[in-house]
Amino acid sequence: MSLESAVSRGERVVVVGAGISGLSATRLLHRLGADVRLAERCFEKIPEDFLLWAEKKGVSILCGEHSREQFEGVSFVVLCPGVPADKIRAFFPEKEPPYILAETEFAWRCLNGEPLLAVTGTSGKTTTTSFCSAMLQEQGLRVFTGGNIGTPLSEYVLSVLDGELPADVLVLELSSFQLQHCSTVHPHAAILLNISENHLDFHKDMSEYVGAKMRLFALQTENDFAILHTGLESFARQYALQARTEFYEASDRFPEMILQGAHNRSNAEAAWLACRHFGVEEKAAARAMANFAQMEHRLEQVAEKQGILYVNDSKSTTIEALKAALEAFDRPILLLAGGKFKGGDFSMIRHLLQSKVRHVALYGGSRKAFEEGIGDAAPISWDATMEQAVHRARDLAEEGNVILLSPATSSFDQYASYAHRGEDFRRIVSEI
Repeated sequence: MSLESAVSRGERVVVVGAGISGLSATRLLHRLGADVRLAERCFEKIPEDFLLWAEKKGVSILCGEHSREQFEGVSFVVLCPGVPADKIRAFFPEKEPPYILAETEFAWRCLNGEPLLAVTGTSGKTTTTSFCSAMLQEQGLRVFTGGNIGTPLSEYVLSVLDGELPADVLVLELSSFQLQHCSTVHPHAAILLNISENHLDFHKDMSEYVGAKMRLFALQTENDFAILHTGLESFARQYALQARTEFYEASDRFPEMILQGAHNRSNAEAAWLACRHFGVEEKAAARAMANFAQMEHRLEQVAEKQGILYVNDSKSTTIEALKAALEAFDRPILLLAGGKFKGGDFSMIRHLLQSKVRHVALYGGSRKAFEEGIGDAAPISWDATMEQAVHRARDLAEEGNVILLSPATSSFDQYASYAHRGEDFRRIVSEI
């Protein structure tokens, strides 16, 4: 792939969505000489600095409801993650409609052969991606870390165009949203952590969701490596993986790890199995794990007040992630949960609710889904806001308890992102 093959000068392209990947893709397309427009229904979502940049560069911003006219004469469309492709296709012209790319796919086409380590799964992606980067950096390699973890791959391409040294290894966290519209992304090592019901408010069914995840392995050959958690053998068979396939589970390989929980030991094992294929020695990986600091919004210990530990696990957006959080603590738990529920099987956590959770303080959206899913496994209350639920949990808590924010939902009922939700939790705790 090369810059010349990614887009032609003057080629008309529309980027849909003013998320960080959409803004980054727009800047990169303009830099490469494309006739690029940004389509965003909600003008308020576009940052002021980007508006100033677009005005200066002559980049059109198309606001309001999408229309067929926006896509006339367009070669391809770059979709922000979470924008439903079917809704956008409804506006495409019937004659010579554009094709759709993920931002990651477009940026990948601009690379110059940098090797890729990629991570996907329903939960644990951000932690594992961060573990991989830490191990590679400890070995002395130059690493770009991005994708769903926060920095679009387009930003890496722009940095190289600006004269920065290329990375020795690209480490990308990739979601089903991104992978669904990737067709040439080819990782040398790819990790699949787990698969459970998720994003069924976006994907039409579980089959489509799994298929999107498994696209990560589609172009791998016998010279590449696929690392899957034990129990996912059926997916390796169903999708006929061509890479050398390794299965893993939690181990005590890194006894000096700071982070708690079997899920973190499992994630560290996956990261090590992937990183060793880029020359990382086990002693370097062990140093990285011993020095790895607590991550924001992922089992983050915010404060301990009157013997009650407050933990921010706002990154938990699935039942699978909630399960990992509940398993991480030996202390009695008062659980804060609620938000925009994306689907999932509550049966996998009923035994944990019964044995570990004193009370479930629900808040915000999805009240009915949680009440029906939890049933009589634990006492339940509901409040309109997280702040009210935190105070309710504090009134019920006793010394030695954990008040755990692990919502098992997206944040979009009341917050702009899981980070925004976690920051509000910190604020509430600071004022108790």
